[in-house]
Amino acid sequence: LSWMQERNSIIGDNYRWPHVIPYVLEDSLEMNAKGLILKAFEQYRLKSCIDFKPWEGEKNYISVFKGSGCWSSVGNIQMGSQQLSIGANCDRIGTIQHEFLHALGFWHEQSRSDRDDYVTIVWDRIQSGQEHNFNKYDDRRSDFLNVPYDYNSVMHYSKTAFRNGTEPTILTNIPDFMDVIGQRMDFSEYDLQKLNRLYNCTSSLSFMDTCSFELENICGMIQSSDDNSDWQRLSQVPAGPNTDHTNMGECKDSGYFMHFNTSAGGEASKAVLESRILYPKRGFQCLQFYLYNSGNENDRLNVWVKEYTSANPNGTLRFIEEIKGSPETYWQLHHVSLNVTSKFRVVFEGVRGSGLSNGGLSIDDINLSETQCPHHVWHIRNFTHLLNTSPAGRNGTIYSPPFYSSKGYAFQVTLYVNGTTDNPSNLGIYLSLISGANDDHLQWPCPWQQGTMILLDQHADIRQRMSNQRSVTTDPETLLSGSSSGFIWDRPDKVGSEATFPNGTKYMRGPGVGTSAFLTHERLRSRNFIKEDGVYILLTLEDISHLLPTKPSVSPPVVTTTKAPTFCPDNPCENDGVCVMVDRAPVCRCPAGDSWWYMGEKCERKGSTRENIVIAVSSTITVFVVMLIVTITTAVCLKKKYRKERENKETVTLEE
Repeated sequence: LSWMQERNSIIGDNYRWPHVIPYVLEDSLEMNAKGLILKAFEQYRLKSCIDFKPWEGEKNYISVFKGSGCWSSVGNIQMGSQQLSIGANCDRIGTIQHEFLHALGFWHEQSRSDRDDYVTIVWDRIQSGQEHNFNKYDDRRSDFLNVPYDYNSVMHYSKTAFRNGTEPTILTNIPDFMDVIGQRMDFSEYDLQKLNRLYNCTSSLSFMDTCSFELENICGMIQSSDDNSDWQRLSQVPAGPNTDHTNMGECKDSGYFMHFNTSAGGEASKAVLESRILYPKRGFQCLQFYLYNSGNENDRLNVWVKEYTSANPNGTLRFIEEIKGSPETYWQLHHVSLNVTSKFRVVFEGVRGSGLSNGGLSIDDINLSETQCPHHVWHIRNFTHLLNTSPAGRNGTIYSPPFYSSKGYAFQVTLYVNGTTDNPSNLGIYLSLISGANDDHLQWPCPWQQGTMILLDQHADIRQRMSNQRSVTTDPETLLSGSSSGFIWDRPDKVGSEATFPNGTKYMRGPGVGTSAFLTHERLRSRNFIKEDGVYILLTLEDISHLLPTKPSVSPPVVTTTKAPTFCPDNPCENDGVCVMVDRAPVCRCPAGDSWWYMGEKCERKGSTRENIVIAVSSTITVFVVMLIVTITTAVCLKKKYRKERENKETVTLEE
């Protein structure tokens, strides 16, 4: 019975949440954190069957607030309001995913019972009093769900966690993984395996389809009979592309895409490729794919949806978007927003234009999900050359084209290719407002626009991507450094500096806000961030003013003082002291005997009747209380694990 109660990651089935988890975003949270929490929920929906809903009076729910650091209980502790802290500098999507994985029932990866086979903990390098963060749980309490040890887990500490000097506290037994552990980009593949096994997920909520055309069945797509040509499944075309986008020619006997040959046939000849029938749930979708145009600038790709309703059971075509442009010698990423509410197919219609063509249109790595598309895409080509030749610091910066938000604010992103002078060998990234055509009609200082910058992991399957992202939010009351009246997010022509676009046009660029530690070059060269020697940065600047402090529709229940105390299994107390939670903080209850007792924050000092006779009078009562607490501790089987994470947090800063 005991091993069932202490099972895994989640301390017994009773501590598992329902698949739809109620939550409250407390007013104490920073606005940037609120927006990121909602983005983290979207990643759970995309990659698992876990969903989140605003709390409406359910018995148990997660209360997310700004506490001291980033921490969470482990599992559903069945105590009504369960706190999860997203404190200062915790506003990274990977950190938020990490904390919610704790709430869902997962310990740290390096707490596994088999961890000593894979990592070595160097105890004398750990900060005094922080040793409990490196506890190992035996296989009666920690079940790793038959998933291999994962150096790449978002739940793994970094090599520098809680160090007392400059040397690492965790050594990977395979040295190549020293700079891998501690990533906070996204769920790893094994993170998702464990989450989906624990919660019996057989599919994810917002994912709909992916296709890289590696299999001959082309993902169930069909060639339409209403055309006069066909799409062909090929691995190369003489005029290009030379390889598919999925594998870039690196895998023998694989690497396919679909191609419409526009060098044959007459003008306006077309080929139509239809997806299998899909069933939407949310009413909005994002279709993304890579397109290679080796034909003519007048060739075009039309995207349609065929919608099936009771009134039109055979389907009705609805035009969505036309894509055309000059032929290029590389794959280009495209996003198309859909808003379908009935069962449907996605339809790709290639149309031959006028003029000479030696090639045609090719598509690859299609993904469809019920998520929002990014508003803008910044494609940076010849990126390896930039890495090899750009100096650290401002002389090594590149600037995005100007973009406009849906509210009309103009903005730009600055990328430090080889880092700042203080932080080389990293990508640094900063967002600035710039002077734009709408400035006279906008509100200033710019209020509550959240800018999100995503370095895309170009894996063919959206569910397996581990993209890296940071967000900044325009707080209209944030002052310029050293100023008592100037605001960072005021009009760029008021607080910015003059800059020049490549075409010679001058404009004003406001202060940059972001991070000098966006991504290390080691991580940049891992996965599929750089593909075909290019990177994609996806950009969105969106209004989040609806997240300004509000009260929930149902008042939280009053917590009475009669409930059992909440314990902290990561016990920092010495000399058999018991740790309990008081006002969200761990407090040691120290043991005592007839003529002795322990005292101090961690029960580290011993006292006796010879030192203070007064305390001895109450020792019998103290012993009774301590024994009662110890008994309750055993009974509840470590209901709550209190954690305060002080791992390296890259703060969002003002660009120097």
